[in-house]
Amino acid sequence: MKKLLWLDDIRNPFDKEVDWMMFSAIGRDVEIHWVKSYDEFTAWIEENGLPDAINFDHDLGENVAKERVSKGMSKRGARKLKRETLSGFDCTKWLVNYCIDNKKSLPKWYTHSANPVGRDNINAYLTNYNKTHR
Repeated sequence: MKKLLWLDDIRNPFDKEVDWMMFSAIGRDVEIHWVKSYDEFTAWIEENGLPDAINFDHDLGENVAKERVSKGMSKRGARKLKRETLSGFDCTKWLVNYCIDNKKSLPKWYTHSANPVGRDNINAYLTNYNKTHR
């Protein structure tokens, strides 16, 4: 079965209320691995190798910020924490370096982020890499 790495801190790919698999880069019949942060993303790939496809969100850290506010952190502090959290674009740059270092092709990808600038940045970076490394 094909493996899909789902990078998103909020959207649960297993949620039965929402059909997130309509955004899958390789279809619905996949083994989903859900990671929510840069550290989880890089650790998963280092441990398991490249998946068949990756679905990217850009803005990560919202879940951490909400949790911290619920435990007493100020909203200002939570916003600062979120700004300092590595993004899906940071994961993208790490992925390209991983592929270069290991002489691997990029897996298929789809960017499901609601952040249009972040989505465009991820797609442009990966598309440019594919154009220059084929």
